[in-house]
Amino acid sequence: MSKDTQADQVRAAQGFIAALDQSGGSTPKALALYGVQEDAYGSEAEMFDMMHAMRARIIKSPAFTGEKIVGAILFEMTMDRDIDGTPTATYLWEQRKVVPFLKVDKGLEDEADGVRLMKPIPDLDATLEKAVSKGIFGTKMRSVIDAASESGIAAIVAQQFEIGKQILSHGLIPIIEPEVTISIADKAEAEVMLRDAILKELDALEDGKEVMLKLTLPEEANLYQPLVDHPKVMCVVALSGGYARDEANARLAKNTGIIASFSRALTEGLSAQQADADFDATLAETIGSVHAASVAG
Repeated sequence: MSKDTQADQVRAAQGFIAALDQSGGSTPKALALYGVQEDAYGSEAEMFDMMHAMRARIIKSPAFTGEKIVGAILFEMTMDRDIDGTPTATYLWEQRKVVPFLKVDKGLEDEADGVRLMKPIPDLDATLEKAVSKGIFGTKMRSVIDAASESGIAAIVAQQFEIGKQILSHGLIPIIEPEVTISIADKAEAEVMLRDAILKELDALEDGKEVMLKLTLPEEANLYQPLVDHPKVMCVVALSGGYARDEANARLAKNTGIIASFSRALTEGLSAQQADADFDATLAETIGSVHAASVAG
């Protein structure tokens, strides 16, 4: 599995990154949207089996290929499972030409100083070693900004880059994701603070190292252009953050050089009850629209 080929695909950014990384807390909601209610499974193990079946169905769908999808972010349990007898990350790259990433954060602390930092990530080095052994290219970790708090945003960015350096030391590319909540009144101000805090960390990053960034679509188009253009940034991707797919796509198309990384917007309209032909057609339409918005900017 060639890291250089995968890096070239990510840098070229001719498509988007699929976020298939809902974890334990968000799995029941994701399954319910897919038409699988909580009474359909009797245990957590059964719930995760159903979630894996949904993800495998998406990954195996004819439209889910490297032609329009640059990469896919996996939950750890998905990385540990197989698709048709092949480890998921290997299947993604070898069968679909989609670059595999792993979600490594363990959720959020309570809000303080306008932000929600990541909880500690126990045994991160062991997880990263396992990820390397399974052919994972990079990782993703999310924290959340709820207010334009300069000190809070500085703390959140510092934490992201500190853990990012640990990830880089294993030869993996970190996706740094400080999400700005879309509903806050001072979102535009928070985004300027965030851009400046990230630039400071990028400038201090060791030469020859690269990270990826995953950011909420900004109020001001192309606000993040200095990040897109930065030599230590491999790629900037946007999260949908709760925007409906059409609005997320419209906002995305206005931001040059940024591609999508949508989760809920990607699975909108899919259901367990659909025949394969309908499921595949719905997913192909979604992938087409998100891809078009990603390459429009």
